[in-house]
Amino acid sequence: MSTTAQRLLAPAALLVPVLLLSACGTETDGGDPGGTDGTTPPGAVEGFPLPDDAEHVHGIVADPESDGLLLGTHYGVYRITGADDDVKAELISPVMDYMGLAEAGPDRLVASGHPGEGTPDRPNPVGLLESTDGGKTWTTLSREGQSDFHALAASKDTVIGFDGALVATDDGKKWSELDQNVAAVSLAISEDSTTVVATTQEGLRRSTDGGTSFTAVDGAPMLALVDWSQGDTVVGIDPAGTVHQSDDGGTTWSELGSVGGQPEAFHAGPDHIAAVANGMLVVSADGGESFGPPQLSAD
Repeated sequence: MSTTAQRLLAPAALLVPVLLLSACGTETDGGDPGGTDGTTPPGAVEGFPLPDDAEHVHGIVADPESDGLLLGTHYGVYRITGADDDVKAELISPVMDYMGLAEAGPDRLVASGHPGEGTPDRPNPVGLLESTDGGKTWTTLSREGQSDFHALAASKDTVIGFDGALVATDDGKKWSELDQNVAAVSLAISEDSTTVVATTQEGLRRSTDGGTSFTAVDGAPMLALVDWSQGDTVVGIDPAGTVHQSDDGGTTWSELGSVGGQPEAFHAGPDHIAAVANGMLVVSADGGESFGPPQLSAD
């Protein structure tokens, strides 16, 4: 764990249970659902049990090339497709530790992290990476050997990240410092890049000037992870796994359903909400009211 991560231990320590996902083959079915005896923990929501031989899912995004999801893990980017008993996890990227993963407009992804067996020549950390082919290949934009963004969010115009300092870039190369009083665990940014929501150890923070300054959000739940869905809708999840939604850009919040355990990664899109908890990927297609196994097309 980097020195940056030491600043993220609470509530981040509540949301990083070890999760295993295959890096030994190109495609695999699910493995142990997370319990040491192969059973589902009490209160857990049934989902897709992720494979056993990769660990830690750090990010979830929509796959720009299918109706599936992409998971950023310690051992690469995995595409999740299928439904019911035919869900598949396929390794599509070089083997690398993808600590941060975010959508940055149509057909563009950004990431950060550390080199792995598939990328031995990259500096450590890898800085800001970009993919325009659905996560299969990655090029370095900037900050190689300098930044490992554990918190990363993007719009089509702006990338914002936290690597011990909160910074932003409009072109992927030149960076500016934002509010240095915000140690972000998770970040979400509006489509127009104006509003930024950050989870912190002290509670939810919100900015309306692109992250230059933040204020506390009165009455907000203590969220662990957040994601911008669409329009003015922001969705978050607390350390116990309860999902919350704001329809006014993060100002007021209402409680939705639960994923049944500590969240490790989280994603909110227009059509579904997804999380990893208890070693399983669970997905909601009813706006976060209920969660279950993925129902994702392979096309």
